[in-house]
Amino acid sequence: MDIPPAAGPNGPNGAAPGCPLVGVVATYLPRLSEFAFEPGLVAAVDQHAAAVRDALLPGPRRSPEAGETHEACGAGEAHAAVPPTAPLSARTDFTPVRRDDLADYVLGFTDWLTETEWTEPVGYDFATLRLTAVCWLVREYDLLS
Repeated sequence: MDIPPAAGPNGPNGAAPGCPLVGVVATYLPRLSEFAFEPGLVAAVDQHAAAVRDALLPGPRRSPEAGETHEACGAGEAHAAVPPTAPLSARTDFTPVRRDDLADYVLGFTDWLTETEWTEPVGYDFATLRLTAVCWLVREYDLLS
């Protein structure tokens, strides 16, 4: 599966070149516009986004000082406190998804898709829903700015 890398020296929206999130967003973000026409799609993408968050958050955070970060995505950036009136995804009592963690997840997932010789269907399957959910997480947590 070929996901185009970031364009330009710093990539779009401040993402470094080679960040896998940029290619996924470029390919699958337009699918979010279909939410208005397919209410079931919203629920499916929400479930996939929750599964991705659950996969990323249970383990301990990797320390930038330990050198265990995804450098191409600007890892190690601090997350500021957000007031309780903010959307749930931005609240401090709701652990945010980090760009480097999501990028690592996407690399593993797209590698698996390549190994299985997956091709994108006309509609939605598990993989397209999962990649669309990744786009939703990128948008909700503002991971490319």
